[in-house]
Amino acid sequence: RGTRRLLRLGVRAWLVPALPDPLFHAGDTAVSKALGMLILFASLMVAAAYSMIRKPRNPQPSTDGNHQRATFNYPLILGEGIIVGTITGIVGAGGGFLIIPALVLLAKLPMKQAVGTSLIIIAAKSLIGFTGDLKGGEAIEWSFLGAFSAVAIAGIIIGTMLSKRIPNEKLKPAFGWFVLVMGVYIIGRELSALS
Repeated sequence: RGTRRLLRLGVRAWLVPALPDPLFHAGDTAVSKALGMLILFASLMVAAAYSMIRKPRNPQPSTDGNHQRATFNYPLILGEGIIVGTITGIVGAGGGFLIIPALVLLAKLPMKQAVGTSLIIIAAKSLIGFTGDLKGGEAIEWSFLGAFSAVAIAGIIIGTMLSKRIPNEKLKPAFGWFVLVMGVYIIGRELSALS
């Protein structure tokens, strides 16, 4: 997690400013750095969604009631942190859409555990960013922040109640379809804006 955060900060500080703007021209259309990064992010969302929707060739037995000690491939997880940190640094997004598939597919965490782990990572990154904005004297819309937080807390409570009734095997493809729809929507919206 720390590696991912450091990479994200490094990429945002050094790599992103070094990218040309526009990135390239497609005929008479200039593709800006912001648009290119957003399309890259949406394309990765689609790829991650495909990996989660696709049925495994050798299905694993359900681990919902199984409390065996998990074994982790730490070099693979370190590599996942580097890749996700670099990508989220380039696109400037929190990476929740990429962290969950990476935890499920590479770290082999059950879907519910991957969601909880990603929420802790995202909460830590958001808190660091928010405290940075407080120190920088940024104007905070407190009423919007309060309303958004209240809706998010209500969603967490509803999601927690629903998660007890939904098995891991159904959560993984459902999340994959949600990410796929969002990725295709973003790509379609940005490409139609170019026309």
